[in-house]
Amino acid sequence: MTKKEKILKIKEYFDAAYADADCSLCYKDPFQLLVATQLAAQCTDARVNLVTPGLFAKFPTIKAFAEADILEMEEAIKSTGFYHNKARNLIACAQKLLSDFGGVVPETMEELLSLPGVGRKTANLLMGDAFGKPSIVVDTHAKRITGRLGLTKNTDPTKIEMDLWKIVPENYGSTFCHQLVYHGRALCMARSPKCALCGLQEVCDYYKKTVK
Repeated sequence: MTKKEKILKIKEYFDAAYADADCSLCYKDPFQLLVATQLAAQCTDARVNLVTPGLFAKFPTIKAFAEADILEMEEAIKSTGFYHNKARNLIACAQKLLSDFGGVVPETMEELLSLPGVGRKTANLLMGDAFGKPSIVVDTHAKRITGRLGLTKNTDPTKIEMDLWKIVPENYGSTFCHQLVYHGRALCMARSPKCALCGLQEVCDYYKKTVK
């Protein structure tokens, strides 16, 4: 079975099991998603969703973020961890949005990557969820599960992304990555995956090598 054939089998299973898979971060516009995604680094989405309502009430606009006092920003996001770097990046990001992009979150990979605190994972999430463009987000779930399924042998997120672009239908990439998150939380955990309950046994290299 080729990897492209595998993807079609995986899609069939995922579409049935996780039909409603979507971004688990709460946001109202591209800038809020940009902020939430940066806060989600080394932090759970659930924790971020507890923090962002108060954060956006305190700093309701890009201009408010750009002019924020660093100590006040740190205090507002402290519970998400790594708050010194995150606060600095959020303020610098907002300042760059105002100075270089007219206060509008850009829609291209190159422009998004020019923003402080934004890597390919954040940029892809924005492109897919905020702008409806083709995207593949490689987070910890995608990295683990695509490796187990045998879709890639790489461990570097960028290389994994490039491998997936070769086999994942362009209009499915964003949904696929959300489904991977759901699958990773439900069955394919880092430790003690529930392989006996999974419907992907026939296409999973991990199952064939370690369980079967």
